[in-house]
Amino acid sequence: MGLPTTVFAYLVKRLISAVVLLFIITAVVFAIFFLLPRLGGASADDLASRYVGKSAGAAQIHETAVRLGFTDPIWVQYGRFAKGLVAGSDYYTGAGYDHCPAPCLGYSFITQNPVLPDLLDRLPVTMSLAAGAAFLWLLGGISTGVVSALKRGSFIDRAAMTTALAGVSLPIFFTGLLSLSIFSYGLGWTAPGGSYTPFQENPLMWAYDLLLPWITLAFLYAAAYARLTRAGMLETMNEDYIRTARAKGLREHDVVVRHGLRAALTPIVTIFGLDLGLLLGGAILTETTFSLPGIGQYAVQAVANNDLPKVLGVTILGALFIVIANLVVDLLYAVVDPRVRTA
Repeated sequence: MGLPTTVFAYLVKRLISAVVLLFIITAVVFAIFFLLPRLGGASADDLASRYVGKSAGAAQIHETAVRLGFTDPIWVQYGRFAKGLVAGSDYYTGAGYDHCPAPCLGYSFITQNPVLPDLLDRLPVTMSLAAGAAFLWLLGGISTGVVSALKRGSFIDRAAMTTALAGVSLPIFFTGLLSLSIFSYGLGWTAPGGSYTPFQENPLMWAYDLLLPWITLAFLYAAAYARLTRAGMLETMNEDYIRTARAKGLREHDVVVRHGLRAALTPIVTIFGLDLGLLLGGAILTETTFSLPGIGQYAVQAVANNDLPKVLGVTILGALFIVIANLVVDLLYAVVDPRVRTA
């Protein structure tokens, strides 16, 4: 049995929107890294200096500017940039040409390697961190928000919201370093900073190494989700259909979960998609604090080394994850609230 016409049309519309948005993002990213500096007075040599590191001479920088086409018109440069994303690019390294296969997110002349393989090597670390933390903050944040809403004004409600306020207020580099100092280096309960074991090698060590980063990162996000869930539940639990459901004799559990919580999930699904997409693009502060070799740490090192292609690659990959996350959120809307299918 095929999909209903309204559902199929909804899916097609969202997919087309995602593709168009990706095209717009590539144009915006190109403009930020290449057009705006030129409008601000930067020369082709200034742009090329970000591709050759800090120790290159003026002649080498100018040669790189010509070789990379920075002296060409801007629309020609964008066409070359877009072609690299879909068909790959060839880069002259001085000793010969090196091919950057599609999708080419850039080529680092400092390491003389395409950027995408480096990002894919580090992606499992970032995905592991984001997935584990997301599970904890959803479980903890939504549960705390529901309990606080049902126990409004009680000691449990006040304690939970005070903790949530502390979680939102404290930066990750403070809670992360404090947690490492106490639980890793003080008590020895958790793995020290810089520890990471691939999941396929040892799942138990993988979880042990990431336990403290998961909890620390989840504490930050769970606080916001608890407050948002509490506000949504307080609003929905006073609606007429909730009173009708109770009047029909439904169990309180069914009233809360099937009717109250489901109606309050729409804003939670929205921010969850954005938060998860941002984290997959690199949890910079968390990975730096715990010395995890993920995409966030990769971006920090690229900035420190003045390696623009790596920064560009991280930016495009992060934007891609956000677009995908928003697409998934749009599709989940059709599950949480079927009314959006006709929107």
